[in-house]
Amino acid sequence: MSKTTNKYSPEVRERAVRMVLDNAGQHESRWQAIVSISAKIGCSTNTLNDWVKKAEIDRGDRAGVSTEMAEKMKALERENRELKQANEILRKASAYFAMAELDRRPKS
Repeated sequence: MSKTTNKYSPEVRERAVRMVLDNAGQHESRWQAIVSISAKIGCSTNTLNDWVKKAEIDRGDRAGVSTEMAEKMKALERENRELKQANEILRKASAYFAMAELDRRPKS
């Protein structure tokens, strides 16, 4: 699993999104605003469009999973994975020690 690096700081992202939302009336369409602003900050139009959509979700203006909820889900999935691994280790250890106990008992 590769981790992508964020080329743009959160401040740049927030400013770009704010520019799109605040200046949408100055363009014929939202897409034209995105094209214009993405060229000014040097990111792709799709990237800026994704930032705008995510900001709208986070504000509750658009349906979807918010950033906060996605982070919580990711943390819970990680915790669940770790607990499953710990349970598997404990299960194997329990079986190992049970066998060792049987081997130590005197044979009748």
